[in-house]
Amino acid sequence: MTASVKRREPVVGVGAIVMRPDGAVLIGHRIKPGETASWCLPGGHVEAGEDFETAAVREIAEESGIREVTGARVFAVVLHTEADRTQVTAGVVVRPTDKVAVAATLEPEVFDRWVWASPEELPVPLFPASAALLAVWQEKPVPEGWTVYPAAATVASAEEGQ
Repeated sequence: MTASVKRREPVVGVGAIVMRPDGAVLIGHRIKPGETASWCLPGGHVEAGEDFETAAVREIAEESGIREVTGARVFAVVLHTEADRTQVTAGVVVRPTDKVAVAATLEPEVFDRWVWASPEELPVPLFPASAALLAVWQEKPVPEGWTVYPAAATVASAEEGQ
């Protein structure tokens, strides 16, 4: 008899690159119990009835309090298949309408702070899905184990909100 691996349901989520006019991106220090502390883009699960852009805007507001964003565009979808779970994460680029947007720590059990960081000076370690999405966005190699499905629009046009 062949032993079967019990697989959990796939996870479908979003990771949002919230980018200010100066190029800085919003990243949070994730301290979720049971996980190793890491730096993470705003994001989370896609809820029933949501598209990726709507989910990203909702997650940004829920996690950081930044509610006014514009130009939400999917730039890629990344896929990671683990032993017992497949993770599908869409990367969405947005711009805050307030050029000096201030993030609040609204989920202190998950994030202890938010910072604006230059893409060249991102803190580490990065949360795995965030690392994959940021690599795609920066046109760098993705971490091992991730497959990239680029959106039809180029990363440059997504950044410009076209």
